[in-house]
Amino acid sequence: MTMNATAHVATAMPARYIGRLCRHFAHKLPVSFDELQGRIQFPFGLALLAADPEGLRLRVEAVDAEQLAKLQQVVASHFERFAWQHALSLDWQ
Repeated sequence: MTMNATAHVATAMPARYIGRLCRHFAHKLPVSFDELQGRIQFPFGLALLAADPEGLRLRVEAVDAEQLAKLQQVVASHFERFAWQHALSLDWQ
C-alpha cells in the first residue's frame, strides 16, 4: 500500500517551480515535465507536481512512513531553496 502527502503553494508562477525542480533532479533521477506538470522518480518514492489556477500542487508517494518523511523533506528543502525570494514553504497534509 502506498502512503502519500500533498501540499499546495499559492503562486502566480507554478510552471517556473515545476521546471526548476524537475531540471535540478533530472541530473540524477528519471524526470518528465512540461509547464503544467512534473514527475520525479526517486529511489524511495515519487513526486508529482501540477500547476493549477491558484498555484502549485505537490504530491509525494512512498511505500512506508519513513520513506514518505524522507521524500517530503527532500522535496520541501529543494523547493524552499528555489522559492526563497518569495518566502514560500510547503505544509504537507
